Parts: sequence; C-alpha cells; structure tokens
Amino acid sequence: MENSDDELLSRRTDDEIGEAIEEFFDKVWYNRHQELAYNVENGIEEVDPEIWKQAKKAAAKIEAKYGLEELGPWDDFEWGMINGKLSALRWVMGDEWDFLDT
Repeated sequence: MENSDDELLSRRTDDEIGEAIEEFFDKVWYNRHQELAYNVENGIEEVDPEIWKQAKKAAAKIEAKYGLEELGPWDDFEWGMINGKLSALRWVMGDEWDFLDT
C-alpha cells in the first residue's frame, strides 16, 4: 500500500489497534454512563450504591485520561463514526461485526 507521497504504508501493529479499541471502548462506555447518570439523578433508574460508586470512579478516570472536550457530546454522525470504528477494529482483531458491548 502506498500513500500520495509514495511512502510505503504498513499495517498497524496489534498494540496500536488495541490502543484504538481501548479509546473507542472508553468513549462509548462514557457516553452510556452519562445517559445512565442522567437517569439516576432524575429518579428514572436505580443502581446499587456500591456499583454506582465504582462507575463514577471509572468515569472520572476516563475524564482525566481524555479530557472532557474529547468526550462529546457528539452529533448522530460523529456517534456513528465512533461506534463504527470500534466495531471495525474489533472485527480486525477477531470479534464478530457489530460487537459493541462495553
């Protein structure tokens, strides 16, 4: 494979792919967490207090890792791209298509 500058392109390493999977996993999980947080705070859903405490810690770690500006909100197109990238990268690594569990 070559790019427009005639440089030889190579496949990403498994480590690079794994890092990208982790990033998109984190972003999908965080977005889902934010929706759940809204529901919990507004009395729509209940979560075991100990589980909720751990989930909030996990969300804080993701915020520290990426910064709030990298965690949305996203429009429908951007959200689709993030989910599509996660699905494609997981497929490359052997998962089935559309595996978006977080």
